[in-house]
Amino acid sequence: MSKKVDFLTSIKGLGLEDLKAKIAEDELRLKKVSFAHSISPLENPVSLRLLRKDLARLKTALRSKELGL
Repeated sequence: MSKKVDFLTSIKGLGLEDLKAKIAEDELRLKKVSFAHSISPLENPVSLRLLRKDLARLKTALRSKELGL
């Protein structure tokens, strides 16, 4: 399976509070990584893009659970 499919199946079982905690954790990690990238270039700058996409997927899952979809 691809990483995206694994990620999506792992977040389906999470509750609202778990999703909110994971979002907060990933936002903090994104800030740290982007700050480190601004100081010295990352070895793999694509990781920033992947982290932003995962964060967007988490926020989408949270919103759909809030709406009851």
